[in-house]
Amino acid sequence: MSSAEARTFAVPQERKVVTALPGPNSLALQARRLASVSRGAGTLANIYMDHGAGAILVDVDGNRLIDLGCGIGVTTIGHAHPAVAAAVAEQAAKLTHTLFTVTPYENYVRVAEKLAEITPGDFEKHSILVNSGAEAVENAAKIARRFTGRRALVVLDHAFHGRTNMTMAMTYRPWPEREGMGPFPGEIYSVPISYPFRDGLTGEEAAERTIDYIETHIGAREVAAFFAEPIQGDGGIVIPAPGYFARIAEYCRDNGIVFVADEIQAGIARTGTWYSIEHHGDVVPDLITSAKGIAGGMPLAAVTGRAEIMDAVQPGGIGGTFGGNPVSTAAALAVFDLIEREDLLGEAQRVERAIVDRFSGWVDRYDVVGEVRGKGAMFGVELVEPGTRKPNPALLKHVLKYATEHGVIPLDAGSWDSVLRLLPSVVISEALLDDAAGVLEEAIESFQGVGETGIVPAS
Repeated sequence: MSSAEARTFAVPQERKVVTALPGPNSLALQARRLASVSRGAGTLANIYMDHGAGAILVDVDGNRLIDLGCGIGVTTIGHAHPAVAAAVAEQAAKLTHTLFTVTPYENYVRVAEKLAEITPGDFEKHSILVNSGAEAVENAAKIARRFTGRRALVVLDHAFHGRTNMTMAMTYRPWPEREGMGPFPGEIYSVPISYPFRDGLTGEEAAERTIDYIETHIGAREVAAFFAEPIQGDGGIVIPAPGYFARIAEYCRDNGIVFVADEIQAGIARTGTWYSIEHHGDVVPDLITSAKGIAGGMPLAAVTGRAEIMDAVQPGGIGGTFGGNPVSTAAALAVFDLIEREDLLGEAQRVERAIVDRFSGWVDRYDVVGEVRGKGAMFGVELVEPGTRKPNPALLKHVLKYATEHGVIPLDAGSWDSVLRLLPSVVISEALLDDAAGVLEEAIESFQGVGETGIVPAS
């Protein structure tokens, strides 16, 4: 029995479909939603949830669905963890808000102390707490510009950094986030990334290509910060080749550029380490952004980094009304405690082994699966036209529809909408992963033409 199977949950950790999906109550809510909610707030599946526990969500019709998305990587420790719920309730009964920049409180300081402890690097670190990942990225840009006196920001192809005006300009793909939303701020430059499945370059070769682009299109002396997701999430679970970030970090250090690791999706134990940059050797960023999994579903984000950089901003230059709210920080402290007390880094590594064992064979089994890649509880399945590396967005669309109709919630990803993204909780059991994989296999095999051409015969 795995450690996940030994846990107890308020909801049985089994998929159970009792109505068509969406069910009648979800359909009724969808009608109300169409009459009152902006269509801009689109959803993957119009299945309305009521409660959840662990890796299972229960909808308003009583269906139990396997959650492979975690609200895009937020509920890493599982849904409605009792310890987080208790911490939130206790804090809400004591103090909900004062605004840290008016009259501060201990929780904020404790979270900053913990971030200094768990982020890479043995130097003095300071933090600021904000509300969302996009807000963290935008503040990191402001801090880097203030520290360096420079304006240019460098981001990577296939990056996703947020939905504010500035972070949309830092995001690679135009649809759907950016279309019709401009004009965007200037001095933001997208440069080539290492994408091993598509470019075939070593990490060092890809880094030199990136550096050459900076030198010939921008100029190193103009660059305030280099932003990178060590493992890209929305971009398609792209993991740069070994050596790529070591060379980039060296280049940044030699040229006075602030190296920012955007760990909003991959950080806080999701990939089997506190931060995904740790998978790239001894690379130590100057600044790190955290969000999503940091507070178990409560809104919280952070920028953490070298004290001299973080302190370059004048008092009052950064902050916000709700940033580091007492209730959200109480939730974060509970999450930090759970990760250590329940060895959730080890659990993420267990999930990685289970996903590799169950999913990696798809590359040989299906000629529409180009690659299965990831770390911890963060994986992508690159879907391609049969026998090629051409993206296959039609297949991904079919797989997502089939899966959600059969009680499994995965995610889409990739600049060409062709990567099946898996972000399960680190407490998901092998049995649930196996069940979900079976549904996804049915989805692939039911796609028109795959039944005849997409399955590679056994040798």
